[in-house]
Amino acid sequence: MSEGANPTSKEELGGLEDSKFFGWICESKDCLGKMVWSRFKPKEWRETDVDIKVECCGICMSDLSTATSGWGPTRYPICVGHEIVGKVVRVGKEVKNVSLGQRVGVGAQSGSCLACEECKKLNEPYCVKGQIGTYNGKYKDGSGLSQGGYSNYCRVPAHFAIPIPDSLESVVAAPMMCGGITVYSPLKENGCGTPGFERVGIVGIGGLGHFGLIFAKALGAKRILAVSHSNSKESLARELGATDFLATANSKGGEDGFKKHARSLDLLVVTNNNADMPIHKYLGLVRPKGKVIHVGLPEDPVMPTPIGKLLATGAFLGGSMIGGTKLIREMLELTAEQKLRPLVEVRSMADANQTVLDMHAGKPRFRYVLVNQDHDLHQQRGGPKL
Repeated sequence: MSEGANPTSKEELGGLEDSKFFGWICESKDCLGKMVWSRFKPKEWRETDVDIKVECCGICMSDLSTATSGWGPTRYPICVGHEIVGKVVRVGKEVKNVSLGQRVGVGAQSGSCLACEECKKLNEPYCVKGQIGTYNGKYKDGSGLSQGGYSNYCRVPAHFAIPIPDSLESVVAAPMMCGGITVYSPLKENGCGTPGFERVGIVGIGGLGHFGLIFAKALGAKRILAVSHSNSKESLARELGATDFLATANSKGGEDGFKKHARSLDLLVVTNNNADMPIHKYLGLVRPKGKVIHVGLPEDPVMPTPIGKLLATGAFLGGSMIGGTKLIREMLELTAEQKLRPLVEVRSMADANQTVLDMHAGKPRFRYVLVNQDHDLHQQRGGPKL
């Protein structure tokens, strides 16, 4: 099989070589806009793994924080990207959950012990031995480092490859593998739409927050408050499912809005990641014993805890990571059944450098997805040519 050839038969599909793996590589923390398309070394093959021919990969802010070592030292060189959708082209002998040629998605996690109490409940992000990220992770079986989906192929443990419903477009499914599940998980796990949790708020109407509005409505919330910096996104927020809107930059720092909506919510999900977010004001929006759940992670995550406000409101303040494989499957099925549509802008994989710069500048409305439009050409020749 030639260097740039596409697998076409079962024999070829089952025999992908490590030399076929190319991607956009970050070589240092100043790599934004300077990634280099080159060969990378995937994790060593295990019979519990699958190789995936990447059809598309969403861009997540986590990619940028990792690429720049914003969350701590990154293992360079690295290929980021953990909102991956593609076709399985190689299947390990011990794999039972996916089959050759099947379309699957991979999110932000690609490893855990699979033996602890949380893993057995398919709550893998909270594995007692720690989770392994789809990139910048080190596999505990000695098979090497994890590499992501700004690439032509990726290799992951099959347990974390989730079948995509046939009716769901790949470019819709891709950003849900991290962005979508990051918000779906706290909504679902905290009873959104069930008695006692029918009044829901979403803070931050961006890449994560717009998913929050979509899913809150789909899960049956009767009242949905969108909280944003200004009124510029009010019309869009209401189109996505919001019934009420609060602009925090209005007169007096939004005080009138915070007073109007005080104690009006059962559950509030905060998607912002700015270190100066007014947590004490958010706590005032939920009823006593209501919940405020944070999913946004600032690069400097240490913020003052408003103990006095917690005592005064009787509210619960917590956090949430992505979601386990069971929840991801459920989210994808709900999306397909209700024909939900996140706001996605498709870009060519060849334009990854410009796209991450646009992401850093806050330009997406609201998710970018990189598409391998001509997979055969994504090999050498100085980079992808489409």
